[in-house]
Amino acid sequence: MRNTRNVLFPSVVAALACGTALLVPGAAAARPASVACNETALVVAVTAANAAGGGTVTLTPGCTYTLTSSHGNDGVNGPAGLPVITTPVTLEGNANTITRAGTAAPFRIAQVGPTGGLTLKAVTFSGGHATATGHNNGGGILSFGAVTLTGSQLSGNTADGLGGALSSTGTASATTLTSSTVKSNTAHQGAGIASVNGTLTLTSSVVNSNAATVNPGGIYYTAGSATLNTSTVTANTATNCTGSPSPVPGCIG
Repeated sequence: MRNTRNVLFPSVVAALACGTALLVPGAAAARPASVACNETALVVAVTAANAAGGGTVTLTPGCTYTLTSSHGNDGVNGPAGLPVITTPVTLEGNANTITRAGTAAPFRIAQVGPTGGLTLKAVTFSGGHATATGHNNGGGILSFGAVTLTGSQLSGNTADGLGGALSSTGTASATTLTSSTVKSNTAHQGAGIASVNGTLTLTSSVVNSNAATVNPGGIYYTAGSATLNTSTVTANTATNCTGSPSPVPGCIG
């Protein structure tokens, strides 16, 4: 009997000789290419995701993306480091940080428009500073749409107005944190999170050590809805939630 093992058909031999890629049935799909670890590549990738109607931007594992200038401005709310998010965009991270350079002019890290959605997975936003006159809310993120954090962190951001880490505004706005941390942010009021007329949901998350000039330091909440599921709001100054225009269910002090 003829031994047919390890025999390649002529067409396969020709394909290999020409360097042609072969698709093997059942082979795992290739992972999306990571965005190079630099500011320009990140801005280009976010711009492309917006233009495509939404998408996932996969970050280089462990990379810190340092923004030296703003790349987004809707002409109303002041500058943002990333292009304004106008579609559903996911930043798929792996121990990543996106931060404003210490020598850069003040700007928040990201703004989410009413039609946009920003999802962070294993990503930290830091160093944002919202200081534009009359538009100084949301040092890390200013959102009029949807924001979702999973295993992520907002730290070391500043707002001269509301929401040092995050300010979410409007009936169309929704903010969800799962297994995430908001810490060491500063603001005039609501140094951790400010949620106005929108939906705020925290699950297994922490709002800690944020400092505001005017109460509350942790969460500032007005109307809409606020839900804390196995989440803690602690060690914020001057208070955690006391002084919020509307009470935050489950928040003490």
